[in-house]
Amino acid sequence: MADTTYDLAVIGGGPAGYTCAIRAGQLGLKVALIEKTDKLGGTCLHVGCIPTKAMLFSAEVWDHLKHAESYGIEGVSAPKLNWQNVLKRKNDIIVKHTKGLDFLMKKNKVTVVRGYGRLTGGAKDGVFTIDVTAADGKVAPVLTKKVVLATGSDARMLPGYQADDTILTNIEILSLPVFPKSLVVIGSGAVGVEFASVFKSFGAEVTILEALPRIVPVEDEEVSKELTRAYKKRGIDVNVGCKVEKIEKTKGGAKVSFTDAAGKPQVKEAEKVLVAVGRGPRTADAGLDKTKIQLDRGFVPVNEWMETAEPGVYAIGDIVAGLPQLAHVGAMAGVVVASKLAGKYARPVRKDRIPGCTYCDPQIGSVGLTEAQAKEKGYQVKVGKFPFVGNSKATILDSHDGFVKVVSDAKYGEVLGVHIIGPNATELIAECVVALELEATIEELMFTIHAHPTLAESLLDGYSSVEGMAINV
Repeated sequence: MADTTYDLAVIGGGPAGYTCAIRAGQLGLKVALIEKTDKLGGTCLHVGCIPTKAMLFSAEVWDHLKHAESYGIEGVSAPKLNWQNVLKRKNDIIVKHTKGLDFLMKKNKVTVVRGYGRLTGGAKDGVFTIDVTAADGKVAPVLTKKVVLATGSDARMLPGYQADDTILTNIEILSLPVFPKSLVVIGSGAVGVEFASVFKSFGAEVTILEALPRIVPVEDEEVSKELTRAYKKRGIDVNVGCKVEKIEKTKGGAKVSFTDAAGKPQVKEAEKVLVAVGRGPRTADAGLDKTKIQLDRGFVPVNEWMETAEPGVYAIGDIVAGLPQLAHVGAMAGVVVASKLAGKYARPVRKDRIPGCTYCDPQIGSVGLTEAQAKEKGYQVKVGKFPFVGNSKATILDSHDGFVKVVSDAKYGEVLGVHIIGPNATELIAECVVALELEATIEELMFTIHAHPTLAESLLDGYSSVEGMAINV
């Protein structure tokens, strides 16, 4: 292995790392992808995005079955949950896409090196050495001209606790052998509200505990308010502004003691507790102490081209300081780095052009500035809002909660942000990302034809509502 000097070695085989490796291979670079496990795909494919969304789809089908007769389908008035089959389908999807990644590595001539990669220092005579420790403990060097760190992240746990079969992270909750009758979710970011949605659909009693004043706190305030309303309507117990004091094991599961927003002590018991309070970067044992890289709370600072303080070493994905921990952000950062190193056209990732998607019910999709952020930046803001209740396709789908909210600059009409909560919001948001990328104006978008009947028409009405001229409301 050490006889070969690669153009690029990527440490970490998740979405950021494998995307970077594939694009570099497509552009003719000699690439090594170093992965510590026996499967490519990282957290996203195995215990994150993909399995979670598979379960959310099962939950969506289950919710439709509850109203089967109204759709003209009889004989399913008493559906029975087969939890093992939910898990099996989720696992089958993972296996399929894991095999797909193995095929893509061969197709793009990427050499996959199994083992734990550590930097040994800066480049010597233009070449880095990465020590790769295999499963059997043997260490072999990989030589490369450039290095990309894509080591990913781990779920954070509350201080003093460890994940087990009662106190869960995203890993344990995806493989519970028995479906729990009750669940307390600590944290209301994407992970928290998505699992809350799944387990409530299947019939569990679900409680959300959030320390901040509103759930999905990174979203526009009106989106948070609408999700709270929808979740309470579904019977989810939503608590904000609360502080978790302790978790105690009980005979039937766990007891969570917390202080509510009014400062009063409260207790909630459940079979399982999901801790969803964010993710920490995996940088502690990557050999970064042997380089010029100075970590920021464990994260790696980079410039606009994702290069670190150590020349020739780049960082992408969940370990990057200042970027949201999203698979599609890491993947695009990987494309940027690979393109730049191959001498091809590239442009930096812009934080204000990153779509955020939450796949709960109702779904959330957002991009750009919230109304509050736009005002803070000094824009003269003009806002439009269109409810899905006025969209015929939403009615057909029996999913008309939520709205499209458009934030624009009153002076020039440029779209500054779009915030959607409702059916297929995570798909609809792509059009809005394009609109922001092309610096589209409200006037241009108001004259962009959207097919009828589609959910996408809600965007046309959303843009038009900025000028008070939505057709369907």
